Amino acid sequence: MSEKTASAKAAAAGSQTLLRGLDLLEAVVVSPASLSDLSKQLAINRSTVHRLASALVDRGYMKLVSGEGYMLGAKLLELGHAARRQMSLPRVARPFLETLCETTGDAVHLGVLYDDMALYLDKLSGARRIEIGSRVGERHPLCSTGLGKSLLLDQSEMEWLERFQKERGPCLPDDPGFVDWRNQMRGYSAGGYSFDLEENEDRVRCIGAPIRDETGAIVAAISVSSVAQYMSEARMTQLMETVTGTANAISRELGWPGQRKQ
Repeated sequence: MSEKTASAKAAAAGSQTLLRGLDLLEAVVVSPASLSDLSKQLAINRSTVHRLASALVDRGYMKLVSGEGYMLGAKLLELGHAARRQMSLPRVARPFLETLCETTGDAVHLGVLYDDMALYLDKLSGARRIEIGSRVGERHPLCSTGLGKSLLLDQSEMEWLERFQKERGPCLPDDPGFVDWRNQMRGYSAGGYSFDLEENEDRVRCIGAPIRDETGAIVAAISVSSVAQYMSEARMTQLMETVTGTANAISRELGWPGQRKQ
């Protein structure tokens, strides 16, 4: 056997071992598993599973608990925190925002919930010769902006009422203004998007969508904004899938598994 062939076989064997080790970790994500369960689930003989699991236990990636089986270890918490520190939301989102801006030709925003306002972390102006009155670092209302509404989609109706009261003043749950807004939010929450129909800025319309983290919680939102001349309700409906698709793609980069929080 040539040295090159031997090296290739060793590399292949090493890759297989690594992949099996990762399979082992993924197999205990939901709940602990015994050696026998892991052997059956992964279709690997017990001795190989034991060897891989022992190595992972030694490095802290797994632990063996008597009466329960193998489970994830503390080392993964350390790595998870490190990954979160390295993942700057604007940096992760920027390539997706650039594509969305280029595709639509409109202004694109990224924002988060901050002190009961929507804080804009990034903005791309778009190709149209119009000016949307927003800047990075500005804070805008939650209840009247497309981005702000998307940040609230998972909140309860009681929380919606509290948000509405903070921005619009005291009102009762049956106040017509709140009832209309709440009914809109019910539809937006069910659809995973939100509209701003010139509610925050005259002649400016927006489509928003939430960004979720690995737990499914909303941690940010994006919006596409333009003047009403270029943003008819028909076009807004057409763009819904594009905007929500971009938000979902960013969410997956943040670890979202792809299912909306129930």
